[in-house]
Amino acid sequence: MVIASRGSWAREPHTVVLDDVDSPTSVSDPFAIVVESAFVSVPLEFEPHAHPLHELVWMRGGTMTVRLANQMITVPEGHGLWLPANVVHSGRTTARSSLFNALFDPDRSPVAFAEVTPVEVTPVIAALLTHLENTDLSQAARLRAEAVVFDVLEPSDLQLALPVPHAERIGPIVDALVADPADDRTLSVWAAEVGSSERTVTRLFRAHTGLSFLQWRQALRVHHALTLIGEGLPVKEISEQLGYSQASTFIASFKRVMGTTPGTYAPK
Repeated sequence: MVIASRGSWAREPHTVVLDDVDSPTSVSDPFAIVVESAFVSVPLEFEPHAHPLHELVWMRGGTMTVRLANQMITVPEGHGLWLPANVVHSGRTTARSSLFNALFDPDRSPVAFAEVTPVEVTPVIAALLTHLENTDLSQAARLRAEAVVFDVLEPSDLQLALPVPHAERIGPIVDALVADPADDRTLSVWAAEVGSSERTVTRLFRAHTGLSFLQWRQALRVHHALTLIGEGLPVKEISEQLGYSQASTFIASFKRVMGTTPGTYAPK
Protein backbone atom coordinates (compact mmCIF):
# COMPACT_ATOMS: atom_id res chain seq x y z
CA MET A 1 0.00 0.00 0.00
CA VAL A 2 1.67 3.24 -1.15
CA ILE A 3 0.41 6.64 -0.02
CA ALA A 4 0.92 10.00 -1.69
CA SER A 5 4.15 11.66 -0.55
CA ARG A 6 3.99 13.90 2.50
CA GLY A 7 6.74 16.20 3.69
CA SER A 8 10.33 16.18 2.54
CA TRP A 9 13.70 14.80 3.51
CA ALA A 10 17.11 16.37 3.12
CA ARG A 11 18.46 13.72 0.75
CA GLU A 12 22.06 12.54 0.83
CA PRO A 13 23.86 12.07 -2.51
CA HIS A 14 23.29 8.65 -4.14
CA THR A 15 20.10 8.02 -2.14
CA VAL A 16 17.93 5.31 -3.68
CA VAL A 17 14.22 6.12 -3.38
CA LEU A 18 11.71 3.26 -3.32
CA ASP A 19 8.21 4.26 -4.41
CA ASP A 20 6.85 0.79 -3.72
CA VAL A 21 7.82 -1.42 -0.78
CA ASP A 22 7.84 -5.11 -1.66
CA SER A 23 7.28 -7.01 1.57
CA PRO A 24 5.07 -9.94 2.65
CA THR A 25 1.38 -9.18 3.12
CA SER A 26 0.53 -12.36 5.03
CA VAL A 27 2.08 -15.02 7.27
CA SER A 28 1.46 -18.70 6.55
CA ASP A 29 -0.78 -20.45 9.08
CA PRO A 30 -0.01 -21.54 11.83
CA PHE A 31 2.92 -19.12 12.12
CA ALA A 32 2.80 -15.52 13.34
CA ILE A 33 6.13 -14.04 12.18
CA VAL A 34 7.98 -13.71 8.89
CA VAL A 35 11.45 -12.12 8.82
CA GLU A 36 13.49 -10.64 5.97
CA SER A 37 16.74 -8.70 5.80
CA ALA A 38 18.95 -6.93 3.28
CA PHE A 39 22.31 -5.22 3.19
CA VAL A 40 21.93 -1.54 2.28
CA SER A 41 25.01 -0.28 0.42
CA VAL A 42 23.69 3.24 -0.25
CA PRO A 43 21.31 5.58 1.64
CA LEU A 44 17.84 4.13 1.12
CA GLU A 45 14.57 6.05 1.30
CA PHE A 46 11.05 4.61 1.46
CA GLU A 47 8.15 6.74 0.27
CA PRO A 48 5.05 6.84 2.55
CA HIS A 49 3.39 3.43 2.75
CA ALA A 50 1.63 1.05 5.14
CA HIS A 51 1.62 -2.70 5.80
CA PRO A 52 -1.37 -4.95 6.51
CA LEU A 53 0.82 -6.71 9.12
CA HIS A 54 2.45 -5.37 12.27
CA GLU A 55 6.09 -4.51 11.59
CA LEU A 56 9.24 -4.48 13.75
CA VAL A 57 12.10 -2.85 11.86
CA TRP A 58 15.69 -2.40 13.04
CA MET A 59 19.21 -1.81 11.74
CA ARG A 60 22.63 -3.32 12.31
CA GLY A 61 25.66 -1.13 11.60
CA GLY A 62 23.59 1.99 10.94
CA THR A 63 20.56 4.11 11.76
CA MET A 64 17.00 4.39 10.49
CA THR A 65 14.75 7.45 10.61
CA VAL A 66 10.98 6.95 10.37
CA ARG A 67 8.58 9.77 9.58
CA LEU A 68 4.97 9.63 10.73
CA ALA A 69 2.23 12.21 10.27
CA ASN A 70 3.29 14.35 13.23
CA GLN A 71 6.55 12.93 14.49
CA MET A 72 10.00 11.79 13.46
CA ILE A 73 11.64 8.77 15.11
CA THR A 74 15.34 8.07 14.84
CA VAL A 75 16.19 4.45 15.59
CA PRO A 76 19.86 3.74 16.44
CA GLU A 77 21.53 0.35 16.46
CA GLY A 78 20.34 -1.84 19.31
CA HIS A 79 16.77 -0.57 19.03
CA GLY A 80 13.86 -1.17 16.69
CA LEU A 81 10.49 0.35 15.98
CA TRP A 82 7.15 -1.43 16.23
CA LEU A 83 4.64 -0.13 13.68
CA PRO A 84 1.07 -1.43 14.06
CA ALA A 85 -0.64 -2.68 10.93
CA ASN A 86 -1.85 0.01 8.50
CA VAL A 87 0.12 2.88 10.08
CA VAL A 88 1.34 5.14 7.27
CA HIS A 89 5.06 5.90 7.49
CA SER A 90 8.08 6.76 5.41
CA GLY A 91 11.67 6.01 6.25
CA ARG A 92 15.31 6.21 5.35
CA THR A 93 18.41 4.28 6.29
CA THR A 94 22.09 5.03 6.38
CA ALA A 95 24.43 3.33 3.91
CA ARG A 96 26.59 0.25 4.52
CA SER A 97 24.21 -1.25 7.05
CA SER A 98 21.84 -4.19 7.37
CA LEU A 99 18.07 -3.64 7.46
CA PHE A 100 15.93 -6.21 9.29
CA ASN A 101 12.17 -6.42 9.03
CA ALA A 102 9.94 -8.73 11.08
CA LEU A 103 6.26 -8.83 10.13
CA PHE A 104 3.65 -10.12 12.57
CA ASP A 105 0.21 -11.49 11.78
CA PRO A 106 -2.30 -9.36 13.78
CA ASP A 107 -4.58 -12.34 14.48
CA ARG A 108 -1.86 -14.76 15.65
CA SER A 109 0.38 -12.42 17.66
CA PRO A 110 -0.25 -12.74 21.43
CA VAL A 111 1.90 -9.64 22.02
CA ALA A 112 1.26 -6.51 19.97
CA PHE A 113 1.63 -2.84 20.82
CA ALA A 114 -1.36 -0.68 19.97
CA GLU A 115 0.78 2.36 19.10
CA VAL A 116 4.06 3.02 17.38
CA THR A 117 6.56 1.83 19.99
CA PRO A 118 10.37 1.75 20.28
CA VAL A 119 11.63 -1.72 21.14
CA GLU A 120 15.02 -2.68 22.54
CA VAL A 121 16.46 -5.24 20.14
CA THR A 122 18.49 -7.24 22.64
CA PRO A 123 21.00 -9.85 21.41
CA VAL A 124 18.41 -12.51 22.32
CA ILE A 125 15.64 -10.93 20.22
CA ALA A 126 18.02 -10.26 17.33
CA ALA A 127 19.26 -13.86 17.39
CA LEU A 128 15.72 -15.30 17.54
CA LEU A 129 14.40 -13.17 14.70
CA THR A 130 17.48 -13.85 12.56
CA HIS A 131 16.93 -17.56 13.30
CA LEU A 132 13.34 -17.24 12.05
CA GLU A 133 14.62 -15.92 8.72
CA ASN A 134 15.79 -19.49 8.04
CA THR A 135 13.18 -21.07 5.75
CA ASP A 136 14.39 -24.63 6.52
CA LEU A 137 13.14 -24.68 10.12
CA SER A 138 10.66 -27.38 11.05
CA GLN A 139 7.18 -26.30 12.09
CA ALA A 140 7.86 -27.23 15.72
CA ALA A 141 11.17 -25.34 15.81
CA ARG A 142 9.64 -22.25 14.24
CA LEU A 143 6.71 -22.20 16.67
CA ARG A 144 9.06 -22.62 19.64
CA ALA A 145 11.22 -19.69 18.48
CA GLU A 146 8.15 -17.51 17.90
CA ALA A 147 6.88 -18.28 21.41
CA VAL A 148 10.18 -17.11 22.91
CA VAL A 149 10.07 -13.91 20.82
CA PHE A 150 6.70 -13.06 22.32
CA ASP A 151 8.02 -13.85 25.81
CA VAL A 152 10.93 -11.39 25.56
CA LEU A 153 9.50 -8.65 23.32
CA GLU A 154 9.25 -5.45 25.37
CA PRO A 155 9.12 -1.71 24.72
CA SER A 156 12.24 0.41 25.16
CA ASP A 157 12.49 3.21 27.72
CA LEU A 158 14.52 5.29 25.27
CA GLN A 159 12.71 8.38 23.99
CA LEU A 160 13.31 8.25 20.23
CA ALA A 161 10.38 10.32 18.92
CA LEU A 162 10.46 14.02 18.10
CA PRO A 163 7.17 15.89 17.49
CA VAL A 164 7.04 17.39 13.98
CA PRO A 165 3.96 19.65 14.02
CA HIS A 166 2.34 21.11 10.91
CA ALA A 167 0.46 23.85 12.75
CA GLU A 168 -0.06 27.18 11.05
CA ARG A 169 2.85 29.62 11.51
CA ILE A 170 5.29 27.09 12.99
CA GLY A 171 4.84 24.49 10.23
CA PRO A 172 7.16 26.35 7.80
CA ILE A 173 9.78 26.71 10.54
CA VAL A 174 9.63 23.01 11.34
CA ASP A 175 9.88 21.99 7.67
CA ALA A 176 12.86 24.29 7.06
CA LEU A 177 14.75 23.00 10.11
CA VAL A 178 14.04 19.34 9.32
CA ALA A 179 15.53 20.00 5.89
CA ASP A 180 18.54 21.80 7.43
CA PRO A 181 19.01 21.17 11.17
CA ALA A 182 22.13 23.38 11.18
CA ASP A 183 20.10 26.48 10.25
CA ASP A 184 20.95 28.86 13.12
CA ARG A 185 18.43 31.63 12.49
CA THR A 186 17.18 33.05 15.79
CA LEU A 187 13.63 32.89 17.09
CA SER A 188 13.13 36.60 16.30
CA VAL A 189 14.20 36.05 12.68
CA TRP A 190 11.91 33.04 12.30
CA ALA A 191 8.98 34.95 13.83
CA ALA A 192 9.49 37.73 11.29
CA GLU A 193 9.73 35.14 8.48
CA VAL A 194 6.29 33.74 9.30
CA GLY A 195 4.72 37.11 10.12
CA SER A 196 4.24 36.45 13.81
CA SER A 197 5.65 37.47 17.17
CA GLU A 198 8.30 35.67 19.18
CA ARG A 199 5.78 35.18 21.95
CA THR A 200 3.27 33.51 19.62
CA VAL A 201 5.86 31.22 18.04
CA THR A 202 7.11 30.24 21.51
CA ARG A 203 3.56 29.51 22.67
CA LEU A 204 2.84 27.38 19.59
CA PHE A 205 6.03 25.34 19.99
CA ARG A 206 5.16 24.68 23.63
CA ALA A 207 1.57 23.76 22.77
CA HIS A 208 2.43 21.37 19.91
CA THR A 209 5.72 19.85 21.07
CA GLY A 210 5.96 20.40 24.83
CA LEU A 211 9.33 22.07 24.16
CA SER A 212 10.57 25.59 23.63
CA PHE A 213 11.82 26.52 20.16
CA LEU A 214 15.46 26.17 21.29
CA GLN A 215 14.82 22.84 23.03
CA TRP A 216 13.03 21.47 19.96
CA ARG A 217 15.83 22.57 17.61
CA GLN A 218 18.41 21.04 19.95
CA ALA A 219 16.49 17.74 19.96
CA LEU A 220 16.20 17.84 16.16
CA ARG A 221 19.96 18.30 15.82
CA VAL A 222 20.56 15.33 18.10
CA HIS A 223 18.21 13.19 15.99
CA HIS A 224 20.13 14.23 12.89
CA ALA A 225 23.39 13.53 14.72
CA LEU A 226 22.26 9.93 15.32
CA THR A 227 22.01 9.49 11.56
CA LEU A 228 25.48 10.97 11.01
CA ILE A 229 26.88 8.76 13.77
CA GLY A 230 25.32 5.77 12.01
CA GLU A 231 27.17 6.81 8.85
CA GLY A 232 30.43 6.59 10.76
CA LEU A 233 31.29 10.31 10.88
CA PRO A 234 33.57 11.42 13.74
CA VAL A 235 32.13 13.58 16.50
CA LYS A 236 34.18 16.64 15.50
CA GLU A 237 32.85 16.56 11.94
CA ILE A 238 29.27 16.03 13.14
CA SER A 239 29.50 18.98 15.52
CA GLU A 240 30.79 21.19 12.68
CA GLN A 241 28.04 20.06 10.30
CA LEU A 242 25.42 20.92 12.92
CA GLY A 243 26.85 24.38 13.55
CA TYR A 244 28.41 23.84 16.98
CA SER A 245 31.51 25.93 17.69
CA GLN A 246 33.12 23.13 19.71
CA ALA A 247 32.74 19.36 19.83
CA SER A 248 32.38 19.54 23.62
CA THR A 249 29.30 21.76 23.23
CA PHE A 250 27.74 19.25 20.85
CA ILE A 251 28.52 16.33 23.21
CA ALA A 252 26.91 18.17 26.13
CA SER A 253 23.83 18.96 24.03
CA PHE A 254 23.59 15.34 22.87
CA LYS A 255 23.81 14.07 26.45
CA ARG A 256 21.05 16.44 27.60
CA VAL A 257 18.68 14.96 25.02
CA MET A 258 19.73 11.29 24.98
CA GLY A 259 21.12 10.87 28.49
CA THR A 260 24.40 9.50 27.18
CA THR A 261 27.30 10.52 24.90
CA PRO A 262 27.41 10.10 21.09
CA GLY A 263 29.99 7.32 21.41
CA THR A 264 27.28 5.03 22.78
CA TYR A 265 25.66 4.93 19.33
CA ALA A 266 28.80 4.65 17.20
CA PRO A 267 28.73 1.58 14.88
CA LYS A 268 30.56 -1.34 16.47
